[in-house]
Amino acid sequence: MKVKTHVKAGDEVVVIAGNHKGKQGTVTSVNAAKQQVIVEGVRTIKKAIRRSEANPDGGIEEQDGPIHISNVKKV
Repeated sequence: MKVKTHVKAGDEVVVIAGNHKGKQGTVTSVNAAKQQVIVEGVRTIKKAIRRSEANPDGGIEEQDGPIHISNVKKV
């Protein structure tokens, strides 16, 4: 079953609630099942990366974290 959402990837949104209230950015992905969106430049988190062929040193990488879909609205 497909869940309808008020935003889709590529939409310009503003965060209306939570710690990142007032920040604005573009939606990069939507997970309708979990009701989460990832907004570019909002809620940057640090993630530990395991060593691999592509990344031989491993280390810590910054990436955008998910926000609940109810906390964003279209601009």
